[in-house]
Amino acid sequence: MPDGKQFKRSVFFISDGTAITAETLGHSLLAQFPNVDFDIHIIPYISSEEAAMSVVSEINIRAQQDGQKPLVFDTLVDPYVREIINTANAINLDVFEGLIGKLSDELGVAPTTLVGQTHAVTDSESYKARIDAVHFALDNDDGARTRHYDKADLILIGVSRSGKTPTSIYLSLQFGIRVANYPLTEEDLDDNCLPAVLRPHKQKLFGLMIDAERLVAIRTERKAGSRYASFSQCQMELRAIEGIFISEGIKYLNVSEMSIEEISTRVIQMTGLKRRIS
Repeated sequence: MPDGKQFKRSVFFISDGTAITAETLGHSLLAQFPNVDFDIHIIPYISSEEAAMSVVSEINIRAQQDGQKPLVFDTLVDPYVREIINTANAINLDVFEGLIGKLSDELGVAPTTLVGQTHAVTDSESYKARIDAVHFALDNDDGARTRHYDKADLILIGVSRSGKTPTSIYLSLQFGIRVANYPLTEEDLDDNCLPAVLRPHKQKLFGLMIDAERLVAIRTERKAGSRYASFSQCQMELRAIEGIFISEGIKYLNVSEMSIEEISTRVIQMTGLKRRIS
């Protein structure tokens, strides 16, 4: 059991589409319970009764192994498929069922039951923008290919292990934004100024800050006992980079107690960037 976790619980995210909606909402809710070790299972594209019955079997096996009911988040629109999933020995948390009924009553319009409608690839331009953004984030991770920064919508900067990569990926996947990220090294920080490669793109820069204690914990998982993970090293780097953020007028955010979803939302709010995908 990870440090600080009181108990473990299995969780299933199930969808007739990509499962992105169920996963995003589910993670946002589960983040409110940091002392629980959630064992996540993501099951997309469940659009037939046969597939649903197979999932029910998997959930029931997990319930028997765990000795407790798994939590199930689903975004299934087909009522027959949803009914099958609801027979599982689980706590079913249907994301759409309660909301769609209220919306239908208010609007006076019956809902459709189009499978995968929440993330259907009906808009080829939107789909292409999402894929292009994800590729851009992967290709421009951790200071790679700085020659492409003119094409970036945003460049995240921060010390090593401050959350730049997962935030870049999430922003690209959920918002279609082209995000690069660049780590400021000890050498960069010793100079007390932005690296030359970043200066032409200063208006695109956004800083991620983190508490020294949190950074020590993260780095210790990677290199325990090293100078890299020591409190004095982390504190020195963070003081230096915050000084650069302030002196250069770069907007920044302390992400120590935030989920990736929260970080991304705050970055969007603070930068004024617009979603590229629907």
